[in-house]
Amino acid sequence: MTRNLSIFNQLRPVTVGFDDVFNHFESMFEGDVFTAPMTNYPPYNIVRTGDNTYDIEVALAGFSKKDIEVEYAENTLTIKSVKADEDKESKDGVIHKGISQRQFTKAFTIADDVEVKGAELKDGLLRVSMERIIPESKKPKTIQIK
Repeated sequence: MTRNLSIFNQLRPVTVGFDDVFNHFESMFEGDVFTAPMTNYPPYNIVRTGDNTYDIEVALAGFSKKDIEVEYAENTLTIKSVKADEDKESKDGVIHKGISQRQFTKAFTIADDVEVKGAELKDGLLRVSMERIIPESKKPKTIQIK
């Protein structure tokens, strides 16, 4: 595999342990990023709910729990639809279909110290809860003066 010259490849010889980070950023920019189709479907919010807690909220009107798959692996949270395409019979009587239920995949990169706690689908909104777990070694310590 040949690699294009990039800032990441220039930094590789002087860094240790950052290969995964560089590979992630390089993969984000593969292909032509200016002409690649972008999708905003389904719409989502990233919400800070506390000092170390976050929610990703995804609007999924018309989807049920069995239609959605949430997976967390190798610092990537992936939310995707697994709903089969609707058959022709289910469209009978529909004059206008404005609520989209098309296939989708959304992927979010999650930091090493963030733990995915769970997911809940309620009123057409999928909420994935996360918490930043700060190791004892990184928590501030008060040094006693003698």
